[in-house]
Amino acid sequence: MIRLLLRKELHLALHPTAPLFLALSAMLLIPSYPYLVAFFYTGLAIFFTCLNGRENQDVAYTLLLPVSKEDVVRARFFMVILLETAQLLTALPFVILRQTVLTEPNPAGMDANLALIGLALMQMGLFNLTFFRIYYRNVIRVGAAFLWAGGAVFLFITAAEASTHILPFVRDVLDTPDPRHLTAKLAVLAAGAGAYILMTVQAMRRAVKDFRRQDL
Repeated sequence: MIRLLLRKELHLALHPTAPLFLALSAMLLIPSYPYLVAFFYTGLAIFFTCLNGRENQDVAYTLLLPVSKEDVVRARFFMVILLETAQLLTALPFVILRQTVLTEPNPAGMDANLALIGLALMQMGLFNLTFFRIYYRNVIRVGAAFLWAGGAVFLFITAAEASTHILPFVRDVLDTPDPRHLTAKLAVLAAGAGAYILMTVQAMRRAVKDFRRQDL
């Protein structure tokens, strides 16, 4: 059933801007730019998907099908995970280009390297935890969920990018070209992946409980 609901999510629910936002990974080629912003647009695509679903009565339609509320939530999360994975995979070629061809440092913040990918994973996990923690309490209040999630993400971006100018470890170890300080960067990448999994799983578990309580 989850597989069929996931197909429905991808073919009917996913907002058409989502593939376009994936192309914004090319922002990693901008010479001076806070590169974590490029990963924010996946969250924007998730917001548009939920907002479009509200206007089209997607939740009401889905609950008319012979499916459980738990499966409805899980299918939406699996779609989100696929979208965020696609964002990372789309970004990798541009990271490689920054490391091999366009090698000048990024004065605006973190360079496009392995540590950036780790931070991007943390950022996406934070968005999932914040957005869906609010959205599945009341699927009508999509804007409020995005406002809180967007605020949390931009606080994270500000702190992460500012740390490249303030913290010596970030400036001298993490904000350097690959493969310099590879062990430290791989540790950040692993920590980012772990944080993403923990936050997304926690968000899904809580969303299932909250959505089950709604009288729809």
